[in-house]
Amino acid sequence: MNERPRRVSMADLDALCAARPPAAGPAPAYVGPLERHVRDGDRRLLHLEYDGSPAALRLWSFLLTEEDRLHAARAAGKTIVGAMKDLGTVPVMAYALPDVVAFYPDGAWWTPCIMELEAGLLRLADTLGIGDAFCPVRAMLGAFVNRRHFPIPDLLTCSAGATCDDFSAIAQRLESLGFPILWWEMPARRRPDPGETAVPLPTGFEAPASQVALVRSELERVRQALADAAGCDLTDARLASGLRRANRVRAVLDRLRHLAYTAEPCPIPALEMLIAEMLAIHFCSDQAEAEAVLADLLDEVRRRADAGKGVLQPRAVRVFWVNPVADLRAMNVLEDCGGRLCGTEFLFCHALDPIPQDLPPMEALARTALGDPMVGPATDRAERIVRDARRFGAEAVVVSRIPGASHCALEGAVIGEVVRRRLGLPVVEIEVPPVADAVLPTLRTRLEALVEAAEQRREP
Repeated sequence: MNERPRRVSMADLDALCAARPPAAGPAPAYVGPLERHVRDGDRRLLHLEYDGSPAALRLWSFLLTEEDRLHAARAAGKTIVGAMKDLGTVPVMAYALPDVVAFYPDGAWWTPCIMELEAGLLRLADTLGIGDAFCPVRAMLGAFVNRRHFPIPDLLTCSAGATCDDFSAIAQRLESLGFPILWWEMPARRRPDPGETAVPLPTGFEAPASQVALVRSELERVRQALADAAGCDLTDARLASGLRRANRVRAVLDRLRHLAYTAEPCPIPALEMLIAEMLAIHFCSDQAEAEAVLADLLDEVRRRADAGKGVLQPRAVRVFWVNPVADLRAMNVLEDCGGRLCGTEFLFCHALDPIPQDLPPMEALARTALGDPMVGPATDRAERIVRDARRFGAEAVVVSRIPGASHCALEGAVIGEVVRRRLGLPVVEIEVPPVADAVLPTLRTRLEALVEAAEQRREP
């Protein structure tokens, strides 16, 4: 397993798993061949290529066994919290309490991809009046109704206000079907007026102090609901400890991102980095194990970087990717076309940046939540993308539109215009459906053209 790093098929990764030497010690109980998940219907796994390492197998096994952990938590009598839309705030609060597990039902949006539409979640959403004019996150609605994927949470929360219109409509439809939701308000972040007290946010933006106070008051309602559901006070001391644990996960991920996006040649594939970043938003239903999984991946990447080894050819074109893809295979296609991931903005940078620990916990959480790139002007988000693309030495930018997502209608054009003006980089907008097989030739052509344009800009 310590030979030249490379991308491998699922069968090859499973063979590496079977060949694990005894000296490596026992793997965590959830680690096993990915073929078992194909038998359960996750057929997209057959069409992906993976990093050929034990750390990658652990990462994928951790991701694909989340439903098992949630059902085990229910059987053990733990409190289960379903946090919707805030992407990185309520789970941090929930994991500050004992015997509480939090997850994002939103994650069901990848089920149509992983199960290649065979789960029927999108068809079920259609019958409930949420058709394909909506974002693929509508699969969440089907998952609640058929109850085949995750246990129904004891407490269901959802941020409202300056959030995705599609998601708000889907969540409202969910509540109409008899699933009670604790709604909490997220205002549209604006720039402070002249003379108005401004507050710096961890994501690099600013907001009026009055907006931070509003978010803090809303999160206090969430805090009380969590305490009531768990039967345990969510004290400042517990919150402070919870913030420290969340920051440990974010710190490991930050080191992983830095190495993955700057080392030459590229030490780890884009697909594994997409999954790794997603762990930060809710820890895949096990905070301590999420940290261990990321640390294992970081060790693997550090060894490769130190040895000058990579999974791609040296000097692959450095591509910054905006928005997560509905079909995971797109990450493989980027590398097939000669690109490498060198940075991302997957809609939740507020779940990657450290939560301030020199402030009262609820103040720190309010500032972090208001730093969500989705709740402010598209130009703010574009500026953050420019800053990070420059930091990681991007040579090109991909804006991946999410089918049906209301926020993608104009935002991509704004981001592309700012990137071109500020950095002079080639930008391409693509749209990736949950199963992209029919558009793969077009997708390849557009990514190849982007890579070629970036190569032509290089100095001789």
